[in-house]
Amino acid sequence: MRTLVTRTILSIAIAALAFPCLPLLAQDKPPDQKKAEEQKKAEEEKKPKVTEEMVVTARKREETVQDVPISVAAPTESELRDRGAETIEDVAANVAGFTVQNLGPGQSQVAMRGVSAGQIVRDQPGVKEQVGVYLDESVISLSLFTPDVDLFDLNRVEVLRGPQGTLFGSGSLSGTVRYITNQPQLKVNETIGELTANTIDRGGMGGSAKVAVNVPMGDTSAMRFAGYYTKYGGFTDAIQPNLSIKKDVNDGYRGGGRLAFLFKPSDKLSITPRLLYQRIDMNGWNREDLFNILANPYTTTRPAVSFKDHQIFTQFEEPYKDKFTLGDVAINYDLAGGKKLTSISSITDRKVDVLRDATALTASITGGTIGLPANVYTLNAPLDDFTTAKAYTEELRLAGTMAKVQWVVGGFYGHTNRNYGQNLLVSGFEAATGIPTAGALIAPKDGLFWSDLRYKFRQSAIFGEATYTVTDKLDVTGGLRGYNFKEDRVQTFDGIFADPGTTRGSTKANGIAPRVMASYKLNADTRLNGQISKGFRLGGINDPLNVPLCTPQDLVTFGGHGNWKDETLWNYEAGSKTRLMGGRGSLNVSAFYADIRDLQATVTAGSCSSRVIFNVPKARSAGVEGEFEGAITDNFDFAISATQVSSKLRSTLTSTDLAGKTTVVAGIQSGNRLPTVPQFQLASAATIRWPSPAGWVAYGTGVYQHVGDRYTQIGDQAAGFGTVNMLTFKGVIGGPLTQGSFTFNPKLPPYDIINLRVGILKNRWDTAFYVNNATNETALLALDQERGTRARVGFLTNQPRTYGVSTRVNF
Repeated sequence: MRTLVTRTILSIAIAALAFPCLPLLAQDKPPDQKKAEEQKKAEEEKKPKVTEEMVVTARKREETVQDVPISVAAPTESELRDRGAETIEDVAANVAGFTVQNLGPGQSQVAMRGVSAGQIVRDQPGVKEQVGVYLDESVISLSLFTPDVDLFDLNRVEVLRGPQGTLFGSGSLSGTVRYITNQPQLKVNETIGELTANTIDRGGMGGSAKVAVNVPMGDTSAMRFAGYYTKYGGFTDAIQPNLSIKKDVNDGYRGGGRLAFLFKPSDKLSITPRLLYQRIDMNGWNREDLFNILANPYTTTRPAVSFKDHQIFTQFEEPYKDKFTLGDVAINYDLAGGKKLTSISSITDRKVDVLRDATALTASITGGTIGLPANVYTLNAPLDDFTTAKAYTEELRLAGTMAKVQWVVGGFYGHTNRNYGQNLLVSGFEAATGIPTAGALIAPKDGLFWSDLRYKFRQSAIFGEATYTVTDKLDVTGGLRGYNFKEDRVQTFDGIFADPGTTRGSTKANGIAPRVMASYKLNADTRLNGQISKGFRLGGINDPLNVPLCTPQDLVTFGGHGNWKDETLWNYEAGSKTRLMGGRGSLNVSAFYADIRDLQATVTAGSCSSRVIFNVPKARSAGVEGEFEGAITDNFDFAISATQVSSKLRSTLTSTDLAGKTTVVAGIQSGNRLPTVPQFQLASAATIRWPSPAGWVAYGTGVYQHVGDRYTQIGDQAAGFGTVNMLTFKGVIGGPLTQGSFTFNPKLPPYDIINLRVGILKNRWDTAFYVNNATNETALLALDQERGTRARVGFLTNQPRTYGVSTRVNF
């Protein structure tokens, strides 16, 4: 950690020293003219994008947002900064139809248009994502651990709603997110610096230092570097076993950098190699506990504990570490006849280590199920989850234009090795109990549970799409992707909490993903669009159940599910895109219906302390989304986006016990809502500017975000869920208890966030004061539970009110 901090600070210091030097390389304009151009550039950055026709590459070619015939949002870095956005979760809060459920530091559940199968958990590395995430054209998706790339020095974030399987493949079942970075520019000297400082209401302090530099290296090459370091203040307090409190335990940092080169030896050829490295270190979780089997208000033989906002019970720190490296090369070559050949090669290396205090979970077994004494069930039980993933991808495509046709064809290959392990080392357990713990396979002494999972994923595909101009008003597009996939896994479980053994498994899949679109130019300002498209999410292999912990009925209900199938989605959509107010505004509306087959639902396997994936035969999501943006005057702009979605199961899964009684499995009942996504979501933002004759511009931005109620998992809607019977264990920890059960509401309530920002632009300087979460709303972002809520119940929460100041300078 110290080494990374030192390197980051040195990089920033070196770039800062270069601030006065770099502009000297381009001192070919009078100072007054240069200042005027700097002021104009700064003011242009604050103007709404509708006045500048934002260009996107949603179909792997350049088009404006209004001309591309699919539902696209493309907020710029400046817009996101003014709206208080720092993470992918913040981006989602500003975009209609896009949701990200916070599941802890560095862990997020990304969904689009109400399509979600529920929380992906760390011990399910074979589950694939439903929304693809890219850095420019390189795949960076990793289920659950979607890289939270710093938004500094980005051009925009493209959010492509609806299936993108034809051009982007697996993982883009319901949409795709693309971070589009600023590229190296020839013959341009540019330096951008940014400093922030902030403090959290009743929490810690944070801040950031960031720098971006573009340097020409002769007439045909250039380099661009972006470096950043952000210190996050903590706001979660941890109650210790002796009832003392550790303040702000979830602080940490994110640091990293991107280095890219552009080589353009001729007008036809460009080569852009790039290296990205990012590291996130967090010391705890943004959680607040409601119940803990070791700390709750109902005990009489243990100290009673009642939790306040942003309080948890832990016996030791819970760090999260994430190291992400990406190396890629983009090569573009212009062929004769207007054709372009593009190659994108990328290598990613990811290492994630998540440490959880699993003492409550372990105590529910050792003290609850087995009935061992307090000197055993209070032993520290760190559960260490570590993930490593190395991937190689290659995409080669050819694009061209004929008289009435624009087309692209290409091929894709991807190979990923993903290893996962989970270790539960309870030091002193064997000495305290006399129970032998060393396993015959991989578990050491006091290793109560030990696992090692090794995956190989291989995918290849060919794709093509063409747009034919039927008339001056009508364009028709057709596309097709054919894919082939194979997955191999070797898994070893060991320890007294496991069913020891090594298993091997494999699964294969192949299929096609078509898309047909039509775009009709109603008049000079309005286009009507329609499409039918298919998305897909690859299947996988279920883990064996922890048989020693399962009841006979749970073995019947959850056993026998070796693999799960591909999830598919057919999307039917119609919409319009309209320019308003002489090009100073836009109104985009879409209505969609998604028919989902074999939804991959995550199910907690009852008493087994395991999770499995069930395919739900039918589900659907239907809704409307709308976006309005307008520059009402030269100095006032307003934007609003909203989504109304109804996403539900259309199948019921049941289980029949040994006595012949039939029950619904884990809330999978027709009519129940799909989890993690709200039915209604809204975001609005307004900016007003006050130019001064003295040459400076004052501005103010207000942002309002509303997110409706949600569930974390499908199982949260099961009959009786939300009532915890604390007397189900053989050993009642802390008993006799003052009551035998307690209840909580598993439905996450709606919440509203307001962010405010005021600042002054003066030549190259932009200084602002901001307040994020101005009303200090405590939003419950996800339910966090252990052993079916009987060991612990809590919620992931958002950051409280935060005051900050930011200064940005452009050279």
